[in-house]
Amino acid sequence: MDLRVRKLIERVETLYLENGQSVPKPHRVAIAAIVIENPYPATYVHDLITIADLIAPQVGDLIGARTVELLGEPVEAYGKAALVGIEGEVEHGSAIIHNLLFGNRFRDPAGGTELLPAAEKVGAYGSAVDIPLKHKLDSKTRSHHQTITFRVEDAPLPREILIACAASNSGRPLARLATFGAEVKP
Repeated sequence: MDLRVRKLIERVETLYLENGQSVPKPHRVAIAAIVIENPYPATYVHDLITIADLIAPQVGDLIGARTVELLGEPVEAYGKAALVGIEGEVEHGSAIIHNLLFGNRFRDPAGGTELLPAAEKVGAYGSAVDIPLKHKLDSKTRSHHQTITFRVEDAPLPREILIACAASNSGRPLARLATFGAEVKP
């Protein structure tokens, strides 16, 4: 099955100050995203896996390693998202991004071992999606729990899916929460 790509989006943010305070090192977040034609029919289809197994690796090849390259330094936290146009269903995006043929094409270049946290929803073009990020080696590392809001002004159209990978070079700027479980006293 041919992947029909309308556009590729690349974005890098670098943060130097948080709440008026300098951050120990510039906090960078990179996002590579793709807008594709929804490969599923507009009617209900029971078998989503067959198409996902064909599409997922192609999408992963286009944006997985590219996200890591855009960041330009070692990845510490990562995540993914799918925003499905209004003539599709959330399961269409989920079938693609929750497929190891997609995920491993991002996880491996990032050097990660944890599952990629994800967000998926249906929305009109220009809708925002909040991409959750967690530490690539230990999802319980609280300092790395963060969210980046992402949107593309003209996507997804009704029969499209916007798929994004996001990576950061560190945890939240100025993170200062206790480690996981520290608040539990015996």
